[in-house]
Amino acid sequence: MTSKKNIKRKSRLGRNVRNFFSRLKNKSNFRSDFERFSIMAEKSGHRFPIEWNDRYPCLKDDTGSTKFNGHYLLHTAWAARKLKDINPKQHTDISSSLYFNALVSAFIPINFYDYRPAKSPLSNLTSDFSDLMQLPFDDNSQESISCMHVVEHVGLGRYGDKMDPDGDITAISELKRVTSHGGSILFVVPVGRPRIQFNAHRIYSYEQIIESFDGFALKEFSLIPDEPNDDNLIMDATKEQSDEQNYGCGCFWFIKG
Repeated sequence: MTSKKNIKRKSRLGRNVRNFFSRLKNKSNFRSDFERFSIMAEKSGHRFPIEWNDRYPCLKDDTGSTKFNGHYLLHTAWAARKLKDINPKQHTDISSSLYFNALVSAFIPINFYDYRPAKSPLSNLTSDFSDLMQLPFDDNSQESISCMHVVEHVGLGRYGDKMDPDGDITAISELKRVTSHGGSILFVVPVGRPRIQFNAHRIYSYEQIIESFDGFALKEFSLIPDEPNDDNLIMDATKEQSDEQNYGCGCFWFIKG
């Protein structure tokens, strides 16, 4: 375990050094590129004014592939595919990515609830206030519900919420309470070595999440590894793979018994 962590640290250090020298090179090339482009523009008739004071350097975009945040792209992509399988008449989301809700609402009506509700002009997407510590739904009333990259923050005061060391436990209890029998919960949190990084988030062990959802069946567990450059999604991952992470992203699909 220690050797794997050391290898990851050395890999990150090497990457940071390469990025530093790459940025230096890009900055030195920027002025010469500007002057060369100005000459080319003048020869082509100067359709647009080009002045040095209007410069807007973008020095990190000349890459061999499109970069993305693996955690946030892949967990929402995973959830969208699970919703396609569930195919609910209506879906309820609690404070997950607004981009996820906006896109999926093109196909499935979504009610989005948040401590800070969003104003949405989109059809099939409504937004309203809710406190995850006390959801405004009856018991066993929600056929399909998601709460992704949310519960790890509850009770840490980051978003103006009341500090409560057990706030996440209360939040999970509320999610369980409102899910209908046979209904689905799509639940995403950081996984790996369990700890609190105050006041950002908690990281959970695989077993902590499974134990928190007693009375629910785990239909699927998928994993986004913690190394940002891996950018892959491990479908049907194992507890052992989850335990190897430092800050992985665990994607759980639970069904209420």
